[in-house]
Amino acid sequence: MAASDARGAGGVRHRDAPRRAGTRSESGPPPGPSGLRLALALPLLVGVLLPGAFAGGGTRRWFGGRGESQRAEAQAAKDAAAAAFYELDTAQRGLRISLETITAVDSSPEARRAVEGFEALGRRIDEVSHTYIGAVDAHDLDRDELDAATASRARAELTRAKEELDRAKAELDRFEQGLGPLLDRAETQLARLAPAVERARGALRGASGALDSVREAGLRADDLAARLAALGPELTLLNEGAGRHGVAETLQRADRVLRDAEAVRAEAGRLPERAAEIDRRLVSLRTRAEALATRAEGVAPVLSELRRRFSAACWQDLQQVPDQAAVSLGQAGERLAEAGRARAEQRWPDATSLLSTVRALLDSTDEAVSAAGERLRRLDAVAVDPKAETDRARFAVRDAQRLAMEGRSTPDPRHAGPLDEAVARIDRAVGTLEGHHPDYWHFLTELEDVRATVTRVVGRIREERGAAH
Repeated sequence: MAASDARGAGGVRHRDAPRRAGTRSESGPPPGPSGLRLALALPLLVGVLLPGAFAGGGTRRWFGGRGESQRAEAQAAKDAAAAAFYELDTAQRGLRISLETITAVDSSPEARRAVEGFEALGRRIDEVSHTYIGAVDAHDLDRDELDAATASRARAELTRAKEELDRAKAELDRFEQGLGPLLDRAETQLARLAPAVERARGALRGASGALDSVREAGLRADDLAARLAALGPELTLLNEGAGRHGVAETLQRADRVLRDAEAVRAEAGRLPERAAEIDRRLVSLRTRAEALATRAEGVAPVLSELRRRFSAACWQDLQQVPDQAAVSLGQAGERLAEAGRARAEQRWPDATSLLSTVRALLDSTDEAVSAAGERLRRLDAVAVDPKAETDRARFAVRDAQRLAMEGRSTPDPRHAGPLDEAVARIDRAVGTLEGHHPDYWHFLTELEDVRATVTRVVGRIREERGAAH
């Protein structure tokens, strides 16, 4: 039995009040003069005969000296024990409220251990409370026949009971201090509860208002309306409150509703701009497709020129460009038509996805069409002056070799090997230009790869030196 449930201690026991001395009232005529004199003299006589009696007619004997001192000390011990019992009971009640706050919010293992610890403390408090109540019940300090030895024994037992109560109170205080972080966290969550729920409700109202605005502008926003409608059951659960669903779950639900409603509101706010952007992209991609179709018509003459002037190795990989361009442009036209229908039906995600497909098709077609013209331009340049490409490659190698030798008497084999091989590759590439139909395209790509290799070697050198410093 917890201290708060124990019978109140330290109070005055209810027992029959001492009988008062006096005369029984009788009906009849008032006393005569002689009776009056006797009535006046009787108190004086009693005062002479009983000089030690209490005023007012009490019947308890007066224990003077040590006996009465022991009774007073026992009563003081009883009052002190009663005060300790009250303090322990008050602290236990307050701590129980704190535990209820924690368990309403926190279901973690730490919180469960706190509850178990409190229950163990409760059993300890029950024990000391029973000891205290037993000491109070065992001794009637108001009894007339209370002797000094009994009063001394009562004082000792009540003093021990108080000490046990004080120790239990100290244990309770230490336990309460350990609950500080848990209680702070729980109170923080409880303080967040009402504002979080209200923010979620406000976000739902904002999302609904944003949808109304775009609808007034002639935009249906059916997908956003469906997402907002799906939040209706969540609002119902929020309105049922934390008492039914728990504080932690209600906070999580409020945050989720807030996030989803804000997303709907934001997308609804961007919807007019999104529709205008889709319209612009439709126009832009149609224009680009038409321009690419015109450029693709020029690929055939370019290929004819390449075939006439250069070896097959220089243009074979471009043979399929005209056909591939025609197919890609046809697909782009179909996707553009589908995107236009999706825009008219306000299927915004579909329209956006289709336009992205169109852009990818046009990008690949543009790259292929441009490659044919760029190939002819580069082959023309190298056919006129192949030495320019050779000099670029040799300069890159020499620059890397100087870097590799900085601060060294001999180069690092890890760097020297690739650079020496680069020199040999340049010489072999120059050798392929001999003959009536040189493979200029192989020459160009080989030298490009040499420069890329040299660039990687330079990067490694700089990285290693940077790490060393």
